[in-house]
Amino acid sequence: MPIPHPQTMVKIEARTEPYTRRFNTFARIAVIYWLLRYVLLDSFRHVRARGVVGTANEIKSKIQGLVVRLMLSLPSSKAKLQLELGKAQSEIREKLVPSKYPDGVTLTSVRKLPEQGRSKDWLEGEWTNLKKLERGDVDAGRVSGAVYHGGEELNQVINEAMAKFVVSNPLHPDVFPGVRKMESEVVSMVLNLFNGPDGAGTTTSGGTESILMAVKTYRDWARDTKGITTPEMIIPSSAHAAFWKASQYFKIKLHVVPVNEDTRRADVNAMKRAINPNTIMLVGSAPNYPDGAIDPIPSLAAIARKYNIGLHVDCCLGSFILPFMDKAGFGSDIEPFDFRVEGVTSISCDTHKYAFCPKGSSVIMYHSPKLRRYQYYIMTDWEGGVYASPSMAGSRPGSILAGAWAVLNYMGEDGYTQSCREIITASRTLIQGLKERFADDLYILGDPKACVVAFSSETLNIYAVGDEMSKRGWHLSALGGKKGGLHMAFTRLSARKVDKLLDDLDEVVKHVKSSPNDQKGDLVALYGVGQTSVGPHVVGQIAETFMDTLYA
Repeated sequence: MPIPHPQTMVKIEARTEPYTRRFNTFARIAVIYWLLRYVLLDSFRHVRARGVVGTANEIKSKIQGLVVRLMLSLPSSKAKLQLELGKAQSEIREKLVPSKYPDGVTLTSVRKLPEQGRSKDWLEGEWTNLKKLERGDVDAGRVSGAVYHGGEELNQVINEAMAKFVVSNPLHPDVFPGVRKMESEVVSMVLNLFNGPDGAGTTTSGGTESILMAVKTYRDWARDTKGITTPEMIIPSSAHAAFWKASQYFKIKLHVVPVNEDTRRADVNAMKRAINPNTIMLVGSAPNYPDGAIDPIPSLAAIARKYNIGLHVDCCLGSFILPFMDKAGFGSDIEPFDFRVEGVTSISCDTHKYAFCPKGSSVIMYHSPKLRRYQYYIMTDWEGGVYASPSMAGSRPGSILAGAWAVLNYMGEDGYTQSCREIITASRTLIQGLKERFADDLYILGDPKACVVAFSSETLNIYAVGDEMSKRGWHLSALGGKKGGLHMAFTRLSARKVDKLLDDLDEVVKHVKSSPNDQKGDLVALYGVGQTSVGPHVVGQIAETFMDTLYA
């Protein structure tokens, strides 16, 4: 191959030099734009949303987490950690999968399909013994939330309704038109209850799925109408854990804004400061799970309207309590929280809580049918034909919808008004009792208005109080955070036991005060570790062990 003459090479370089300079200039501009657009601008928005102190604490936390992981990876630390985790696993397994059943309980271990089918008598014997494993604390009204019991008569109604539609599947409305009718009427009844007669909605399997569907809807809406491809959402720190789950599932950046320390409500100004062109939605709770505070929905709605973004109101816990507070005589205590507020664009409501419907029943609502369409999943070119589903699931149990429909009709407005009155009265009784009888030792978190009351202490280990209450048969929910706490979510069963709750709490506080060095128990151990530097790493592994044990 002939080699070009040097003078020819010089001429070529001279001719291409302007293009090379232009290319280099363009490359520099592109790099500068990328730095400004994707690094500096995103960093500015991040700091603006969290504040300088919040950003510094976030960096500190990440560095601390890295150091902890490095320390725990050392052979000596790793061996000690595995030893402690092994002990925790054994304790968890013994509680969930005991090696010995209570007296009078005999159960068969079934790890494989039996070669021959079992008799109905055998099944009934197993059912009877499995039921004996349940603790009597539920029926005694000693459990916070968890079991939203409408009474034995209502349970019979649920069982009869579900039995009639046990094989039905809403995925096939042409085959099961009755289930389609019941589902649409459940959604309509709940929409009207939340003052959204012109809105739209679907049923889901529970509050988590309702929240996931709302977040997915806003992501797709923002992409379609605004061209947002890197979506972000803003939530108060008291929001439900399902929003963190949705953020991870749907690749949405999450801005978590601390709530007001005194009121425990969302900090509206701080949430407004976190809004940027990528924001797709805000979140408010009515009430929140940790301490029962109701966020300032009208103020959040005003911001959502101004910036043309979604506002989701999580009313999963408030469900059939908040809408009936006015009729029950407590309406003046709360601000509007539903579709009466312009700017509220979606609401989630768990009908399997205070509506007393069977578990696996919730409703996600939107202010318009047009917005609901972004929730749907539709595939037109599948080889199996056109596939369309309104929510996460394809096939769904029509029996649960039948049970929910039956309960709503059986209870009616008068029934729910009465249950609301009983539950709110119980929560107010607990609030008054805490103020009058425990002023020196316990304090109420925020200003609870509805069904949840949370309290903590500056003088006592609040988790030791929780452990001692557990020994007396009470199951109060433990809270995380800097100060921790306990909460009681009243139900119809526990509302009748509020006086006993206060009396037992009185004895427990006295015991914990008199025995400050004798504070051992599940809550003290778990949440005590959680508040140390190794907490998030270790508690996460304990939680994984817990979930593994569920399938042991």
